[in-house]
Order: sequence, then C-alpha cells, then structure tokens
Amino acid sequence: MSAPVTVSVTRHVDPSHTTQMLAWMQAGTSMAEKFDGFLGSGWVRPSADSADWHMLYRFADADSLAAWEASPQRAWWLEAAAGDVEEKRRERRTGIEGWFDEPASVELLSAAPSPPPRWKQMVTIFMVFLPLSLVANFVASQTIAGWPLVPRVVLVTTVMTPLMTYVFLPWITRRMSWWLHR
Repeated sequence: MSAPVTVSVTRHVDPSHTTQMLAWMQAGTSMAEKFDGFLGSGWVRPSADSADWHMLYRFADADSLAAWEASPQRAWWLEAAAGDVEEKRRERRTGIEGWFDEPASVELLSAAPSPPPRWKQMVTIFMVFLPLSLVANFVASQTIAGWPLVPRVVLVTTVMTPLMTYVFLPWITRRMSWWLHR
C-alpha cells in the first residue's frame, strides 16, 4: 500500500461560465466520492473574476487514484467540459508536504516556478530571526529571568514560532522578493 496521493490541477475557464464550472466540479466530486480510497477534493480561485481554477483531489493510495483516473465515469466527466475547460498544469504529490520533508515523489506535467536558492532563503530568514530573537530574549530577561531554563526557552519558542511563521517570514519574503527571485 502506498502513501496518500494528492493531485493539483490548474484549469483555465472563461469567467462567464462560472455557474457551469461549479456544476461540473460538483458532478466530478460526486462521482469520485463513490470510488474506494477517495479522501476529498476542493478548489480555489485567485479572485471572483479569475479564469484560473486551482483544484485538488486526494486518494488514499496510488491504486485508488489509478482506478479513478482510468474510470469511464471520469472520462465522461472530462469530456463533458471539453472545449470549455483547458488544463494548464497538473502536479501529483505523495508524502508529507510542507516545511519538514521533501515529498516522496512529485510528478509535474508543466514547469513550476523554481524556488530561490537555499542560501538566499537562509539570509532572508536570518534577517528576521536575529532581531526577533534579540527582542524576545531581552523581554524574557526583563520579565521571566528567574524561571528555569527549559520553561523559559519553551515560552520564548512558543511565542517566536508563530510570529516567524505567520507574520515576519511572509512580510520579509514579500519585501525581499525582488532579490529572492532575481
């Protein structure tokens, strides 16, 4: 048995066909739900008038996904939107995505933008981490200096981690994008 597989598809749709697109996606989801291993699906658009729709669907393993992708139901569903929907990009991922592990496998059917070099990522993180760490340690030395080391470090880390992840790293990444992606 393999790991769960998530498929991300970007489709281009004429914005005047939004109602038809919603019905088409609901029909596809209803059919996929009847297949063993289906774990869910969803979609998002960058804005209400965007022509790009980003769709995700997930199956428990590669065999379940293959059964859905080879099914006559899916073939009929895709044919129903032929001419109205243009697939621009498809990516298939397995493994734990995100900050910590590389995906076990990635299959791209179109080129994805390349991330900045790791040394630039490191410099950008350092630009935020150093001042935040200095401030956090200064505040801790003024307020909880008498605490034992482990609880003090746990508290400082518990405060710094969400600040870094949700506030300061997105902020510095936007400010430094000219350099990161040069």
